[in-house]
Amino acid sequence: MVKHQPLQVYERQLCLSCITGIYGCRWKRYQRSHDDTTKWELLWSFILLFTFFLLLVWFYFWWEAHNDYNEFNWFLYNRSGEWSDGTVPILATTAAGFTYIAFLIVLAFCHIALGQQLNLHWLHKIGVTAALLTTIVGVISVNQTWGQEWDVIPISLQATGPFLHIGALAAITALSWIVAGQVARTEKMVFQIVVVLLYVGVLLALYVVPLYITSPCIMDPSTLKPRPDVIGHQGAPMLAPENTLWSFQRALQMNVTGLETDVAISLDGVPFLMHDRTLRRTTDVEKVFPDRQLDETSHFNWTDLQQLNAGQWFLKYDPFWTVHSLSPHEKDLIANQSVCSLEQLLKLASYHNTTVVFRLRRPPPEHPRYNSWINDTLHAVQQSGVPQSLVMWTPDEHRAQVRQLAPGLIQTSVEKRSPQSLLEYGISRLLLRYNRASTQEIRNFSGSNINLTLYTVNEPWLYSVLWCSGVSSVSSEAPHILKKVPYPIWLMRPDEYCLMWVSADLISFAVVIGIFIFQNYHMIRYRASGMRSYNPEQIMLSAAVSRSNRDINVMKEKLIFSEVRNGVGSAEELCEDNDYDYYTNRGISQ
Repeated sequence: MVKHQPLQVYERQLCLSCITGIYGCRWKRYQRSHDDTTKWELLWSFILLFTFFLLLVWFYFWWEAHNDYNEFNWFLYNRSGEWSDGTVPILATTAAGFTYIAFLIVLAFCHIALGQQLNLHWLHKIGVTAALLTTIVGVISVNQTWGQEWDVIPISLQATGPFLHIGALAAITALSWIVAGQVARTEKMVFQIVVVLLYVGVLLALYVVPLYITSPCIMDPSTLKPRPDVIGHQGAPMLAPENTLWSFQRALQMNVTGLETDVAISLDGVPFLMHDRTLRRTTDVEKVFPDRQLDETSHFNWTDLQQLNAGQWFLKYDPFWTVHSLSPHEKDLIANQSVCSLEQLLKLASYHNTTVVFRLRRPPPEHPRYNSWINDTLHAVQQSGVPQSLVMWTPDEHRAQVRQLAPGLIQTSVEKRSPQSLLEYGISRLLLRYNRASTQEIRNFSGSNINLTLYTVNEPWLYSVLWCSGVSSVSSEAPHILKKVPYPIWLMRPDEYCLMWVSADLISFAVVIGIFIFQNYHMIRYRASGMRSYNPEQIMLSAAVSRSNRDINVMKEKLIFSEVRNGVGSAEELCEDNDYDYYTNRGISQ
């Protein structure tokens, strides 16, 4: 006796077709499979996952490095000699690559959830490889040219860590639906144990991560120190050309408590403000002195420097993308700015009773002012009439002599030393880059009556972290932005944070347990009903006469995509047209 079962005609599953088609170019029903993923495809899945996490870190790094984009562009300028915003192509490619890889990750999880075999298309494999190699090259390049910037990651985690933890916990908790489904469906005990242990290990690690999250903003609000003073770094360079009088005036309009600049010595002994070692970036020296455009700044006398325009470059290159926000009057003022002398800046500071800190660059050995550079600077300070108590003196050379000639100057160091060492040398202030002082060191300096200033702080989140750390003042290129930060972005008591993460862990644990119980209960009921697990995507055709694979595939397509109007009869006609029996053999018994 021969038992027969009618072939079934299935409806199209557009969503599944899109998932498998986009991921592995398996658009047709007979191309899909519920078989185990091959080892080769598993390897590519791990490569895809690694690329995703690497791009995630890379994307996070550039997102938080926004505080120092101008510094990065300056590094590029020193290498290429041409000014451009190098962050734009990096951000564009990073965002595109991360979006692409994240999309593939989502499709891969959809495959797992639906029980489909992973089979990444070769074009996607090329794309993943390109994204991985490009990111690795970018990491190596940044490490070589801008290695100090990696510190922004642990520093930024002090502001974002508690919230990233909640986000990661939510993602892993949601992933439990897929994990529980895989464990419930599989019949391999070893696979179940491995998957469950791996998932539980990751989950438990996330549960205890808050024990290692430290942030100065997790504190008693009553112990919060006063708002740090803001010093205009090169004035307000986002609103006006750096180191020009208009830039410092704009900074003073933002209620800064001090001004910071860089000073060079001209050929005839006049201290003037200039950050670069050449005049090409911030003046029109190429137009006025084309044969001397690569000369060092100190090789120009003050008469030559006064002929240069120090503002038009700002309107041309728009280094901070802020020119569009300026009024026509401001643009006219900027277009007519010239090189500023130290004496001019000190007179402006004296008028507004504002502190000035400057880093003095010694001329090269062949310079006529090589030995008199300290005296030339002290002479400019005295000529300006500024009170010595408003000037922060940073050069270590001849510090004892300077203290004798101008005892009222605020002795400031730009080299990191212990508080005891600074006090022994009579130094009361310290100027460091923001990544060179930890929260504990900031508090140690504060407890030793050392006034610590950190630069360059442009982002509110960084300003908030340093505020909670207890820093005395910050130097900023964006005083107009920090002016709008009257209080730390977030501040949380330790007991409140403890309650937050314990509650999140308990909710996550309850949800995960509930999902695993639901998935297993559903599968037990399904199996108890007597239904056998089968693959609705596969249509097995057993014919009396062996046919080629091509014929079988054509028959599958006809069965799947034909319009059936009369139920089983139509399917039977299809079989007869192709010389197939309408019924397939299910078993033969005597």
